[in-house]
Amino acid sequence: MRKVVSPRPSGHSPALLLTSLADLLRTWLPQQRWFAGKGRDITELSLLSVTELHPACLHLLVSTRHGTSPSQPGDCYQLLLGVGDVLPPRLAHARIGRASEGPLAGLTVYDALQEPRSADLLLERLRTPGTAGPLRFERDAKVAVPAGLTPRLLDVEQSNSSLVYGGSYILKVFRRVQPGINPDLEVPWALARQGCTRVPAPVAWMRTSQPQVATLAVLQPFLPDAVDGWTLALESLTAGRDFADEAYELGRATAEVHLALAAAFALGAPTGRGNRRLAAAMIERLDTTSRSVPELVPHADGLRAAFDALAVLDSGRPAQRIHGDLHLGQVLWAGERWFVIDFEGEPARPIAERRQLQSPVRDVAGMLRSFDYAARSRRPWRPEWARRCRDAYCAGYAAQARWDPRAQPELLRAYETDRAVYEALYEARHRPDWLPVPMAAIARLAENSPVPSGSPHTPIPSFHSAQGG
Repeated sequence: MRKVVSPRPSGHSPALLLTSLADLLRTWLPQQRWFAGKGRDITELSLLSVTELHPACLHLLVSTRHGTSPSQPGDCYQLLLGVGDVLPPRLAHARIGRASEGPLAGLTVYDALQEPRSADLLLERLRTPGTAGPLRFERDAKVAVPAGLTPRLLDVEQSNSSLVYGGSYILKVFRRVQPGINPDLEVPWALARQGCTRVPAPVAWMRTSQPQVATLAVLQPFLPDAVDGWTLALESLTAGRDFADEAYELGRATAEVHLALAAAFALGAPTGRGNRRLAAAMIERLDTTSRSVPELVPHADGLRAAFDALAVLDSGRPAQRIHGDLHLGQVLWAGERWFVIDFEGEPARPIAERRQLQSPVRDVAGMLRSFDYAARSRRPWRPEWARRCRDAYCAGYAAQARWDPRAQPELLRAYETDRAVYEALYEARHRPDWLPVPMAAIARLAENSPVPSGSPHTPIPSFHSAQGG
């Protein structure tokens, strides 16, 4: 039988516990998919918060730095660590290592999110709101979450960790934690208050008050029979099927969510000065990315021209809250309709930036890039598939929103270009083999406008699906 030894954080300071964990975490953290400091050594590591959830499970907030400059910002990560002298074979994949010194010397440390007992405890905490040290567990009083739901950790590549309970609920645990309310709690909660059913409503959440107030996890209904849009798109490409009907309905769903967001949050007036600031920020990102991704340099002038065209626009759509990282992987097809998920935004950007009011065209551009991504990921490349999806998506959006994103080509091109630059940096850092995919778009965007071929003023009724009405 496994012997459990409690490290009792109340009896050991974070600094003392760190003597047991520092070397293990310096090796383990960079291997995780959600670790932001890929390719950089951890030069400083500290424990910001330590809470004992049960005698063999510690909740940690860990700060890391990757440079010698004190002004260089660090990252904060949320960890649930199990501790014991013997690790069962079924948890071998969760092993982090054996501590060689400090209060945990001789004990094995592992990722407790992969242990059913610790996962069960998290759900029970959320079912019965309360506190544990600086941690607060809260829920929607109108929703009763049943006990005894079997946990399952999703084995997918993502920037967070997700537990599914009994096929009924999904708990997203934010690995990289930033101060403030996370949009993945704030936005779905506000949309639920608007009666928008395209987004699963939060039923419980976990937050901390130390070292700063921050959202740590969100529990939402799980759609067990759902298929994400990326999978559906690739199935369509593999089978040689058209995806225009699905794209049309997805455009309508996106517009429905945007309309609900516009009603839930205050709007910002469009101004030429705002466009100039936006263009300047895009140019700065391009210049910064070009220093890290030299493949961008030959196209820099053409890409900058797209942002210059945005800078001289006098108006645009009113700024509002948006999704912020919309693509085919962020939408689910279930029950003959589309759902939109993951309102966290781009995790690499500060929460304050992700909560800013922006043009809904940014979300549209993200989805257009996603259609192109899907088409480029299969051989032979089918540009006509991507073009038809893009046309259908914009037509569906226009039918629901009563305005067409293609009517603002400079804005659409600038946002799509900015997205492609972000993709190039991401792929260069995390998946170099995929870099040719955004680079193909970079070459196109540097030469001409990405606006779909259909006229923004001409209805396209043929894209209505059987579910659309």
